[in-house]
Amino acid sequence: MRDLTNEILELIRRTSSSLPPDVEKKLRASIEKEEPGSTARGALETILKNIDLSRTQSTPICQDTGTPIFYVHYPVGVSTIKLKAQIRSAMAEATKRSYMRPNAVDAIYDKNSGNNLGGDDFPYIHFDEVEGDDLTIELMLKGGGCENVGRQYSLPDNTIGAGRDLAGVRKVVLDAVQKAQGQGCAPGILGVAIGGDRGSSYIKSKEVLFSEMDTRNEDPKLAELEERLTSEANELGIGPMGFGGKTTVLDTKIVGLSRLPASYFVSVSYMCWAYRRRKMTVKGEEIIYD
Repeated sequence: MRDLTNEILELIRRTSSSLPPDVEKKLRASIEKEEPGSTARGALETILKNIDLSRTQSTPICQDTGTPIFYVHYPVGVSTIKLKAQIRSAMAEATKRSYMRPNAVDAIYDKNSGNNLGGDDFPYIHFDEVEGDDLTIELMLKGGGCENVGRQYSLPDNTIGAGRDLAGVRKVVLDAVQKAQGQGCAPGILGVAIGGDRGSSYIKSKEVLFSEMDTRNEDPKLAELEERLTSEANELGIGPMGFGGKTTVLDTKIVGLSRLPASYFVSVSYMCWAYRRRKMTVKGEEIIYD
């Protein structure tokens, strides 16, 4: 099997230092919605300067380089054991080169590994066997600040009058945004999972964040709710970094899951403006980075 360690290292570097074009485009468009001279506009301008500097200097966009979340879509016959070893080796080298900050802290002994490797759980790697010959590796870096403001609700939630329906989902998602304020480093992107159990609901709420900006759910009901939540979240007045303004949320992604009759979970994964996700595709000898 081909050794992809150096190519994965480059994927990590790109993800940490350069936002995807669709995210940057959305941020630049948001500036025009804010009043000239306002704190909100100033915050967005600073964010965009930071994006340019990070890309030019090949340095992390944010000092919190986040939890590395890999999704590997591999063809039949590829060794996941070898791929995992290559990903971990690339992550250790990326940390050595300061593309990543050492983030893996043992929760029991409060010890930082120093290389972003923490047992089998850090970085998080999900493998998915697919048809065809292409190998695709997707990476998301999810910062701790936005992770801390993620929330899970069990409906009905009588404290905010949220029932077991899409109207109730709308209420809890907006409640999550309201509670996050500027602590999630707005403007944010919302990943929402409706259904599942507690574990699968949170996992799927992050998976949906791998999709591109402004792509809508195929279900018209959920597509409508995605657009409505983004619009209504921006009416809350929280604004960039919580300074007030019209840009609190850039986009909303929703996925619907099956659930037990007894349970109705809604999980909200909040992604900060540093929406770091990239992918590499291996087509024979060719490597394509997106």
